[in-house]
Amino acid sequence: MSRKQKIVTIEAEGRDRGKSFLILEKSAWDQERWAMRLLLALGKAGVDIPDDALTAGVVGIMAAGITSLSRLTPDDAEPLMDEMMGCVSIIPDLSRRDPANTEMPITRSILRGGSQGEGDIEEFATLLRLRAEVAELHVGFSVPAALSTLAAHHLTSNRQNSSTSRRSAGRSSRAVKPRSKNSKATTG
Repeated sequence: MSRKQKIVTIEAEGRDRGKSFLILEKSAWDQERWAMRLLLALGKAGVDIPDDALTAGVVGIMAAGITSLSRLTPDDAEPLMDEMMGCVSIIPDLSRRDPANTEMPITRSILRGGSQGEGDIEEFATLLRLRAEVAELHVGFSVPAALSTLAAHHLTSNRQNSSTSRRSAGRSSRAVKPRSKNSKATTG
């Protein structure tokens, strides 16, 4: 079975409107290596993955990781962000097909812009959109949906914990043994 792929055409107003990009899924090995570097960087930054994120499964873990990226140092974040874009290429002309695989358009690596000139991506919003699409292709859910799922799970678990706490606040869950006539009451 071949790796997943997705063509994204930018429709938002701006300098990137109409540009198309191809996202190809990374190998399982590359995905694991990237995820491990993310978790290690988050640990180094002192980020704990909350219990409710862990119980929400991979969606919760990814959402917690995404929301914690701002705690990473630039030295830790930049290689991870660059690697995300490593599976994205630009499609200069959607109508031109790769002669080796006519199902695929001709692509090329993205040229990065800088102080010396413009690259293929000229809008910050395009970078955000492409990174979200990369995440969605690789883990099978959208970043906004993951955040929404984590928030809903958090609210539900808080409600359940609150009602359990209120019910048990007035009584202990341990069975009380009757004291024999010979036993003395002690306080500790």
